[in-house]
Amino acid sequence: MKSNDKGWIPFKKRLGNVKESPYIFILPYAVLFIMLIVLPVLVAIGLSFTYFNTIEIPKFIGFKNYVDLLTGDSVFLQHGVSNTIMYSLIVGPVGYMLAFFLAWMLSQVPHRVRTIYTVIIYSPSITGPIMMSVVWKVIFSGDQTGYLNYWLMRLQIINEPVQWLQSPEHLMPIMIFIGLWGSMGVGFLAMLAGLLNIDKTLYEAAYIDGIRNRWQEVFYITIPSMKPQMLFGAVMAIIGTFNASGLAATLSGGTPPPQYAGWMIVDHANDFGFIRYEMGYASAITVVLLLIVIIFNKISYKLFGEDK
Repeated sequence: MKSNDKGWIPFKKRLGNVKESPYIFILPYAVLFIMLIVLPVLVAIGLSFTYFNTIEIPKFIGFKNYVDLLTGDSVFLQHGVSNTIMYSLIVGPVGYMLAFFLAWMLSQVPHRVRTIYTVIIYSPSITGPIMMSVVWKVIFSGDQTGYLNYWLMRLQIINEPVQWLQSPEHLMPIMIFIGLWGSMGVGFLAMLAGLLNIDKTLYEAAYIDGIRNRWQEVFYITIPSMKPQMLFGAVMAIIGTFNASGLAATLSGGTPPPQYAGWMIVDHANDFGFIRYEMGYASAITVVLLLIVIIFNKISYKLFGEDK
């Protein structure tokens, strides 16, 4: 009986140590992260080396999907990659700087007014698809009842309606404009939170040390004090812009859009995966996109990551 008691007590101690372990707190997140992020990525990488039509068993074909994608897929190289990079390099940095500027402006106003303006600025990021299908298509409608055509004709800037959403020259700029309009998402909220939590005594000390204007205050105090929020905003901007899809099809009313204007990498993956049912080839497209996103994330970590 004593031996049992002696064996039970160490077991209870070990059980208590496990319950107090910090890893227990991150276990739910780790399990969900592995199931929802890691496993799908590994499955996509595995399928990218196969031919898989969702009916037959995947057939291993090696690097054929990547060779075809990078050497023979003219739509991907000429339209998907170029449009995605152009969209991301404009909407990402400009939206990022605009988010910081608006967050900085809001941090200067009283609390009640700030709350109202924050809701107004943030709301387009969560109502984007609805607004795009209801509002933007009406504004850029190609007939004379479209708001933009109506006012341009009334001001005698144009003589006849312009097919804004069917023109390859105009569709991409419209997409960039709409992307900037809806770019104030969680990155904007993170920056605002970072600005509001900066220690005010830092500004007082900085003015004693020689800072004389707001520009110096922003570059020497504000930005260095909120690097984690700046990094989070940069990562979210990169992911959001590179994952953009369906904009051109929704605006133009067809897939693919006229002359593949505004055709994104994710649109290309969706086309092969859910319309042509070539899941192996679509997986290869998503793996290439993942590598591009990782490269740009590395750049953002270099700019805003903590120095070791």
